[in-house]
Amino acid sequence: MGEVNTMPEKIKITLKCAVLTILLLTGASVIGYLFDDTGFPETNIVITYLLAVHMIAWLTEGFLWGILSSIAATFLFNYFFTEPYLTFSVNDPSYMITFVIMTIVALITSTIVSHAKKSALDARQKEAETKAVYNLTNHLTDADNMQDIVGYAIDEISEYLGCQAACLCFQENGMPENFFIQHRADHRQIRRETEDKEEIKGRIEQLKTSYSMGAEFYDWPIYGHEKKLGIIRIPLKTAQTIGAEQMRLLRSMIESVALAMDRLRVSALHNRSREETIQERYRANLLRAISHDLRTPLSGIMGTSEMIMDMSKQDDPRYDLASAIHKDADWLHSLVENILSLTRLQEGKLILNKQPEAVEEVLAVAIERISKQWPKYEIDVSMPNELLMIPMDAKLIRQVLINLLDNAIKHTPPDGEIGILVEKNENLHFAIFKVIDSGSGISQEDLPHIFQMFYTSHTQISDAKHGIGLGLTICDAIIKAHGGNIEVKNRINRTGAEFTFTLPMEVQIHE
Repeated sequence: MGEVNTMPEKIKITLKCAVLTILLLTGASVIGYLFDDTGFPETNIVITYLLAVHMIAWLTEGFLWGILSSIAATFLFNYFFTEPYLTFSVNDPSYMITFVIMTIVALITSTIVSHAKKSALDARQKEAETKAVYNLTNHLTDADNMQDIVGYAIDEISEYLGCQAACLCFQENGMPENFFIQHRADHRQIRRETEDKEEIKGRIEQLKTSYSMGAEFYDWPIYGHEKKLGIIRIPLKTAQTIGAEQMRLLRSMIESVALAMDRLRVSALHNRSREETIQERYRANLLRAISHDLRTPLSGIMGTSEMIMDMSKQDDPRYDLASAIHKDADWLHSLVENILSLTRLQEGKLILNKQPEAVEEVLAVAIERISKQWPKYEIDVSMPNELLMIPMDAKLIRQVLINLLDNAIKHTPPDGEIGILVEKNENLHFAIFKVIDSGSGISQEDLPHIFQMFYTSHTQISDAKHGIGLGLTICDAIIKAHGGNIEVKNRINRTGAEFTFTLPMEVQIHE
């Protein structure tokens, strides 16, 4: 940064101080002549010179002029008022003591006055700084939107530095906004179009000092807790004359602005999160209410359609009609169960009833359920010959298997391969379940998102009922609640997908 004053201003101040010193010392000499003519004692003349030194020290800047005027006053008193007159010689040796004492007193007086002046100046500066920070902090506390924060910031900074400061905010993606706000001399604020957003962003990102120099402004970044929130812009002419104290206070004010902006952003995020939570709660309550209301009529429709199928022959048109009704009602019933499970998962009300269960029995119930809905599909099962007992909530694991098999069937033609493989990992004490199909597989675009809520595959399937993207999300939550893991990949060397999930087995502790 530049010094407090530029070179031309320093020359003007020096000339002003020199003229003032000459005038005051000349005036003191004239008054001394008047005192001498009227017969006043020499002590009055000495006091007059001391008064001139005092005034010079008070009216000029720095210690130098006070010291010079102290020495000059001693020499002038010697030159004009001691014998021999108009020379620097001294006939009476006692005057030497007078000169020494006069010089010392003048120096002390000049120093005291200069110190007092500097202390008063520092006090005024501290008062101005405290007032500026207090006003800014007080206003920022009351600000409830970003526009208020920006307005208060540039008003206080402009008033303190005596300039037309501006503020440019950054968007969430780190890009400067299209417009920035600048303070005007008539206490108005105007919106100006941002000149080159990419250039500004690049300058701030590559910044290695406390500010960045532009064509019109020096830009100070506003650092938030996680990212840059904007920049404070100080006009070029003012920025080049900012001193160290002003620089320190400017940084303090920018930090206050950053805290206020961060507070506002955090508050906005908190409000948004709270609104989303309320909306999610309303949605869950609505889904749960609808699902409960649908369960009873769906059960009645399924029971009635099964009774009609039992009472009709397979070549009877009523059999096909009842079969179609039963199939659609069963699909809706599965959807309702998934929605209810989802609401329980989201509310943390899913309670596991884990008991040692035979894997063979759990698979049999799931396959029987899916075969009723899809009688044209065959499901191959491969598992160890030994009885495999695993602690699980059988109802939930059956739901996982049904969801995975239903997903596999929807993407596989009737003559395709669908299978369940069960393996045991003795070393890791895990049971491994694999559900495979020979469909078209899962696209690379879908793989990272397949377990996300309400995400549906982009793959086209023949069945009109695509689902709403809850089945795999629920599978993921249930398996993780059991302490296992679930993943998916495309099969190697052939088409189709392979879903794999693990369940912890009981660990036998040998005493």
